[in-house]
Formats: sequence, structure tokens, C-alpha cells
Amino acid sequence: MMSIKHFLQFNELTREELEYVFERTRWIKQQFKAYKTYHPLHDRTLVMIFEKASTRTRLSFEAGMQQLGGSAIYLNTRDSQLGRGEPVEDAAQVISRMSDIVMIRTFEQEIIERFAANSRVPVINGLTNEYHPCQILADIYTYIEHRGPIQGKTVAWIGDSNNVCNTWLQAAEVFGFNVHVSTPPGYEVEPERAGLYGTDHYEEFADPMEAAEGADLVTTDVWTSMGFEEENAERMKDFADWQVDADMMQAAKPDALFMHCLPAHRGEEVAAEVIDGPHSVVWDEAENRLHAQKALMEYLLLGRIETPK
Repeated sequence: MMSIKHFLQFNELTREELEYVFERTRWIKQQFKAYKTYHPLHDRTLVMIFEKASTRTRLSFEAGMQQLGGSAIYLNTRDSQLGRGEPVEDAAQVISRMSDIVMIRTFEQEIIERFAANSRVPVINGLTNEYHPCQILADIYTYIEHRGPIQGKTVAWIGDSNNVCNTWLQAAEVFGFNVHVSTPPGYEVEPERAGLYGTDHYEEFADPMEAAEGADLVTTDVWTSMGFEEENAERMKDFADWQVDADMMQAAKPDALFMHCLPAHRGEEVAAEVIDGPHSVVWDEAENRLHAQKALMEYLLLGRIETPK
């Protein structure tokens, strides 16, 4: 029997495993675009547990599981015993006996770690305060699709050192690329929280324009992540100079891509002319959540499959 694999942080899968997942993503996406039925997860059930609101995560996982021939069940902690104080460990025992794979979108990473430790089936991190591995899986696949291998490239992260930033930093260590991080004072990267073991693959810049200089990819996120709403007014002031605008894209390489995990606030973290402009691949990036997660679920449940040439 295959040992259970989880995807709770980006670096839990090896570079070789992730490259396999990207190869499967490419093939699975081709089937989708050609309207070819592919049902490797027939009769399998995905349980999706949401403590944080979502559009893309729910849609991509639910549609993805159905497109692979399985079914998806949506649970909100408000509507289940988890929201009434049932221990996470007990919920994991029960839910994992009634399903084949679980995706959780919650607050503290510790919650998902405790769930996985008591689960009989694979558990996927759909987002926590600390990490967002499925987003970066889709982002890196999108980069590869447009520009080829990401190894040795430079990614500029402009804005808050949040869960998406932390995951980019982990990915840089796995794939051997560099991240230039520029945050306002007081919002810097916390290496321990990001799960980093060294600083070989990232550099911090006080000036966002310097961080963007010569970048192959410029990416950002909202200034106020979920759970920090009471800091919104203060953050608007602190982040005012960290908007990705046309000048910043001009500092990057001429063929640089722009990414954003969405939802975006035009006129705040990104100018409309950038997100709606020629460098932007945000819609491909959003769609690739669907295909990358299908490949991930297939791998966690079935292991390696020979991809037809």
C-alpha cells in the first residue's frame, strides 16, 4: 500500500515529484481543452473544509474533482461540529474514514498539521495564515507554460510578506530560483515562519523599484489579507509606495510576466494598466489552479501514472 502523502507546505514534495505533477498538469489540461473525458478518480470523494471564505479554491477543487470523475463535498466549519468545538483530531478520524482525500482552508497551519496527523487519507492545504502551496503550484506551472523552466530566474515579490510570499520563498529553495522581496518597514519576511533554512534564494530590498529591476516575474497580493481587516486603514498608508505600476514593470525585464493570486484591488496593490495589460497572465494563472490541483489530487491518490507522449 502506498504511504499517505500530504501537501501541507510546498516543500513537502520534492522537486522531482513537483516536476512530475507539472507534466501531468500539462496533459490533464490538454484533455480538458479537447473535451476528452478523463475519470481516474471515479468513485473517489473529496471533502473540502472551509473556515476561510473562497471563490477560486472552492471552484477549482470542486470542479476539478468532478472533472476527474469523483465527487466533492463542501463543509463549512460554521455548519459542522468543527465549528462547535469538536477536536480537530476527532474530526480527522471520522472524515478520513468516509472520504478519500481532504482539502482544508483554515487559519493556523497548526490546525491542518493536527488534522493530517490523524487522517487516514491525503490532506491538502487550500490556504492557511502561513502558506498557500496550491497557489504557487499553479503560479510556477503558469510561468513554465509561458516562459519555460523557472530555475535561475528572478521573481520580484512586492508588498506584504504573507502566506503567498512565504510559499514563493519555499518554492525558490526547491526549484533554485531567486526571490527579490520588497515590503514596507515592519512587514518583513520572518524566515522561521516561512519555513526557510537559509537565505541563498532570496534578498530583501527597501526600495520596490530595486526589487523589480531585471525580474522575470513580478507578483503581488492584496495589502490586507483575511484576518487583518482591522489594520486596513494603517496598511493603506504603509503600503502606498508598493503599488505595482507601469514604471515598476518597466524596471523588470522586457518580457517579464505579472501575476496576482486574486482577488485584486486595482489602484491599490496593482495599477489597472498592469493587471489588464500585456505583461499580465492572471487569468491563465487562475485557470491553472484547476489543472494543477487535478494533477496533485491524482498523484496523492494514485501515485505515478505514465503520461502518454
